[in-house]
Amino acid sequence: MSPTDGKTLAEKSLEHEFHSFFPPGYQSGKTKFIIVTGSVMSGVGKGTFTGALATLLSCHGLKVSPVKFDGYLNYDAGTLNPYRHGEVFVLEDGTECDLDLGSYERALHRNMTKDNYLTGGKIFKMILDKERRGEYLGRDIQFIPHVTGEIKNFLRELAQKTNADVVLVEVGGTIGDLENSYFIEAMRELRYEEGKNNVAFINLTYIIEPGSLGEFKSKAAQIGLRQLMMLGVQPDIIICRSQNPVPESIKEKVSIFGNVPINHVYNIYDFSNIYEIPLVLRDLGLDKELFKILNLSPKENKDSVLNFENWENFVEKIKNANKEITIAIVGKYTNVRDSYLSIVKSLEHAAPYLGARVKIKWVEATDIEDGKISVEDALKDVNGVIVPGGFGKRGVEGKIAAIKYVRENNIPYLGLCYGMQLAVVEFARNVCGLKTAHTTEVNPGTDCPIIDIIPEQKDKLEKSEIGGTMRLGAYPAKLKEDSITKKLYGKDVILERHRHRWELNPKFHKILEENGIVLSGIYEERNLVEFIELPNHKFFVATQAHAEFTSRPLSPSPLFVGFVQACIG
Repeated sequence: MSPTDGKTLAEKSLEHEFHSFFPPGYQSGKTKFIIVTGSVMSGVGKGTFTGALATLLSCHGLKVSPVKFDGYLNYDAGTLNPYRHGEVFVLEDGTECDLDLGSYERALHRNMTKDNYLTGGKIFKMILDKERRGEYLGRDIQFIPHVTGEIKNFLRELAQKTNADVVLVEVGGTIGDLENSYFIEAMRELRYEEGKNNVAFINLTYIIEPGSLGEFKSKAAQIGLRQLMMLGVQPDIIICRSQNPVPESIKEKVSIFGNVPINHVYNIYDFSNIYEIPLVLRDLGLDKELFKILNLSPKENKDSVLNFENWENFVEKIKNANKEITIAIVGKYTNVRDSYLSIVKSLEHAAPYLGARVKIKWVEATDIEDGKISVEDALKDVNGVIVPGGFGKRGVEGKIAAIKYVRENNIPYLGLCYGMQLAVVEFARNVCGLKTAHTTEVNPGTDCPIIDIIPEQKDKLEKSEIGGTMRLGAYPAKLKEDSITKKLYGKDVILERHRHRWELNPKFHKILEENGIVLSGIYEERNLVEFIELPNHKFFVATQAHAEFTSRPLSPSPLFVGFVQACIG
């Protein structure tokens, strides 16, 4: 369990059983590790809690590097359907990842990278690539020590790269899932190697409250905690998640079965304002107990943005917001609200600064398309409309009908990715007179391909490559002088993130401009349109990018601020 001392990995593998090779210069104890696990069921808010804890520790002046582990064998989240896994979040470096990475970025007001995201597929590809290069020569590759060793090395390298005070690890899924059992084992080994005062375990468990009984039941939580301990992990802190506050007797039962002192058992019940959670954790004293467990001290916080004062002010703005506006999100995944999580968060960030709170009206585009509801009935009572990103032809004509309605009725509109492309299709058909205008994603044979695939993307599709082959990550846009977009951003050139293959066809730029569309942002290197707007409309702005990915609570997206302001009127 020491640096390689000039020997190759193959040589060290033959000498030792540990397979834990610390990066050169690595010092155990310099970085502390906090491992967040879940039990009973998924979806209880591990990501929200982890983000809140990251905010709390950062406000104490600590450098936090979070990691999300997902046990599935996909290399990344790029090919996952939103119905299966919610929103696919995109980092600035182009990594397609779990939506919890978005929670981390919003919590820390800092960009994450590929090093903050780990999947089972990524681990196994890493190991198999090394095996093919002969780096395990002479050894049969096993879960212990090789898989667990590579996981620990991944975390240590992150700690060193980021000079982190704390590496905060969220383990996806629940205790007992086969696909994360080897990761839990790696975390057990991490504590063994790093020392008890350098690794803390926090377990989130759900306390059920069956409606038929009218009381809380902790047995499921007890079983989940026992499963965790059977894997060799003793939690230091237990978070009891519940819909309503639990009585002290429940916390006592959890304390006994989890072998955790009662003052390390906390109850976090459902909050209407999740941005309060870092402050609630502070008021409960969880931060102080963590500092004791890890022999860690807070530092002077020199961050002018992310600090307790600014966070408290933001929470107060939410509480004092007295205007309510209704925003329709017209999409095709509306049955799974996490599919549009970053959009909802961006609205939550922008509205309090304008004294408003947002009510979301979910409109299924397919229902408009199939005639189950008229576009007039779907949008008659809203203050603004967002058409988000997406893929494929289902619901496309429903989205186009919604865009036509808001354009003709001067209702504020924000189009994101596909929402920009379809706004162009609608305008081309109904204003420019190009009745057959379409995107070749939906109609490859259209004689008016106003939205078309760029050559390099076409080559990738013909090779049947799907994962990681889109225009991904941050791209610059030069903003047009005197445009709405430039006024909102206040800059000549901005960066926003992308996830798409099709683009506005440059052959149609001229006719669109002649009929009144302003091409207000251009990726000049490829002459690709990034922003469009209608200047005589209350607010009609659309972007090829996903502006929702860069919004933060203390620095909301300029596009969303402008949109919400227009919706307030």
